Amino acid sequence: MHTPFYLIDKSRLLVNLEKIAWLRTASGAKSLLALKCFATWSVFDIMADYMDGSTSSSLYEVKLGYEKFGGETHAYSVAYADHEIAEVLANCDKVIFNSIGQLNRFDAASQGHVRGLRVNPGVSTSEFDLADPARPFSRLGEHDPKQIAAVADRITGLMFHNNCENDDFDRFDEMLTMIETRFGDTLHKMNWISLGGGIHFTGADYPLERLAARLRRFGDDFGVQVYLEPGEAAITGAATLEVTVLDTLYNGKNLAIVDSSIEAHMLDLLIYREPAKITPDTGAHEWMICGKSCLAGDIFGEFRFDAPLKSGDRISFQDAAGYTMVKKNWFNGVKMPGIAIRELDGTITEVREFDYADFKSALS
Repeated sequence: MHTPFYLIDKSRLLVNLEKIAWLRTASGAKSLLALKCFATWSVFDIMADYMDGSTSSSLYEVKLGYEKFGGETHAYSVAYADHEIAEVLANCDKVIFNSIGQLNRFDAASQGHVRGLRVNPGVSTSEFDLADPARPFSRLGEHDPKQIAAVADRITGLMFHNNCENDDFDRFDEMLTMIETRFGDTLHKMNWISLGGGIHFTGADYPLERLAARLRRFGDDFGVQVYLEPGEAAITGAATLEVTVLDTLYNGKNLAIVDSSIEAHMLDLLIYREPAKITPDTGAHEWMICGKSCLAGDIFGEFRFDAPLKSGDRISFQDAAGYTMVKKNWFNGVKMPGIAIRELDGTITEVREFDYADFKSALS
């Protein structure tokens, strides 16, 4: 394949999936893939063997989960439009409303469907205000226990999503205790509770046994089916972005321009001002790796190599599965990365290539 392309490694994906399956058995909690993070359906076949279904943030994600992932399909959106709701309901097992206003608006349309409500507990683990669901004046979920209790007879479940890349079990435990204390009366009236995503339980040295015990206790105490919505946890470390050096120059630092773009292909790094990852990132030669778009700040980061870079060299950016393929764009008309899969036997299969026709058809 011509670079750039995302390379998904099934053997590395499997490491995460096996931890998810173990946690499901040990805790009783079901796991749904968060499509907002990763929606490359060419590997849904292997993921569906270890997970219970998918959860969404829009009509199109609901349909993709229903058509391609199978299992349970949970529908959530910050707000549904009138013309969307019928199709959403036709493609989901559970519909979760972001507000009591949306629950009221679509009360008649959703009669007979399993319904839930998003709750904002007012605490989170996000280090970025941009991504903090509990930030001041947040629109993400209802926060008043009395108002939530008043509609408890119209729903059967609640969804909390207040973790963000949280690898600290004690902090998770502390926040869950706060949820139990503040919303306990309503929790006892529910059949199911989703604790959302953002729990980095597939990371190295995470105390999975403690998490499993805490989730089981939570489910037993309130008599509910617990759901988790892993996104990054399901695909961390499972893919790379493969690029090629096109040119080198020196302007106070060694610069290498590659056939990719951080703004177009790894947008979260630009948004959160974080560098890409390269392994082993050692050696005597330090180089700044730059994207080929016209954005001055289109820079992947500074890395160390064993030898000076030259045109034609291949570079692999690590951990390139989450919030990349779902956010890639056509800025500057830079060629969108293809998608390839390294199968369990080591063979590589190209599953998608993008070309000028795709660029043209995205516009009018």
